Order: sequence, then C-alpha cells, then structure tokens
Amino acid sequence: MAICNLKVILFFWVCLAVPSILAKHVVKNCDKKANYAVKVKGVEMQPDPVVPGKEAVFSISASTVEAISGGKVMIDVSYFGIHVHSETIDLCKETSCPISAGDFVLSHKQTLPIFTPPGSYTLKLRINNSNQLLTCASFGFTIGFGGSAYDS
Repeated sequence: MAICNLKVILFFWVCLAVPSILAKHVVKNCDKKANYAVKVKGVEMQPDPVVPGKEAVFSISASTVEAISGGKVMIDVSYFGIHVHSETIDLCKETSCPISAGDFVLSHKQTLPIFTPPGSYTLKLRINNSNQLLTCASFGFTIGFGGSAYDS
C-alpha cells in the first residue's frame, strides 16, 4: 500500500513540476508578428517557485527603442487556463521614470494569499503608454506548496 501511495505522490509531483521545469520562464510575445517598442527579454522570480503567504519579487528585464515617460502595466494571471487575477499598476511605481532608451528592469512585489493553490500559472503582461500598446508578453511560473514546507 505504501508503494502505491508513493507512486501516486510521484505522479502528481511529475505532473506539477515537469511542465514548469521544461517551460521555465520562457517569455512569449502575445502577437508573434508585432514589432513592440518594448521587448521583454527575461523574467526572474524570488523565491522560485513562488510560495503562498510569502512576498515574491518578479524582475522583468526589457529594453526600449525610445524613452518612456510613463504608462500603465496590466497583469492578467491564469491558473491552468482559467483567469484568476487582474491588476493595473502605474509603470513608474515598478521602475524609475522616465525610462531612457535601452535596457531597464520592471520589478513587482506581490504577496499571495496563504490559500493560493499550488501549480502552474501563466502571467500576461501588457504595458501601455497614452493608449498605445508598447508590449504584450506572457510567461509561465509555478506556485509551490504553503510556507510551512519551506520554513524548515
């Protein structure tokens, strides 16, 4: 019976962990044919995987071909394809404005509720400036099990 339980646990771990390892933080443009003014280059998270009840920091590296004086960051999060969260943030609260042409980092802090289900999530990021879409990109990330497992 114990071997059967171990197999079930291993199966669920593989289902949750392997997709996130294989597609870890791969950034995809929403429209492959679009020539966005802001190019998202990569994403780093601390901690990784994200832990419910603990602060997570998402650092998004990007570049722009022209200076940006301000705008809005729109975030949509999906859990296994089901929309679960949206928020709009002032771009200048996530990075220093004005943003000069070249590389910059968007840093967003978020503490997820302790009851957030573990698993694979997708974050869609859009940046607008004066009603112009500067970029649209998405990436996957994983939320691990509750903080008590990570505290020891």
